[in-house]
Amino acid sequence: VQLQASGGGLVQTGGSLRLSCSASGITFSIYSPGWFRQAPGKEREFVASISRSNGRPDYADSVKGRFTISEDNAENTVYLQMNNLKPEDTAVYYCAARYSGSPFYGGSYAYWGQGTQVTVSS
Repeated sequence: VQLQASGGGLVQTGGSLRLSCSASGITFSIYSPGWFRQAPGKEREFVASISRSNGRPDYADSVKGRFTISEDNAENTVYLQMNNLKPEDTAVYYCAARYSGSPFYGGSYAYWGQGTQVTVSS
């Protein structure tokens, strides 16, 4: 199983980025995808997810209204559209996949990608 995250980079405050996560060995039509991030010196935190059980997206309060998670089942790829980026969004972003459990808890996710760096300059 491999999750390949890409799309990170350096952007100014207010800018946008779209992260992609392509999966091999599993399918997002069965596993629920999620995005987490970890800033330097901080713990990993939940960002967004889509639940396979009901198709509902969930977002961290800090990104609601700015980030959108979506997927392309034909491509087995999940996206995270990030708009109106802020310096506090600077982190390594990880995609992950879970079969069950809470979408907000990293321990629910069995598979993780390698991470992609997002840096927002002020």
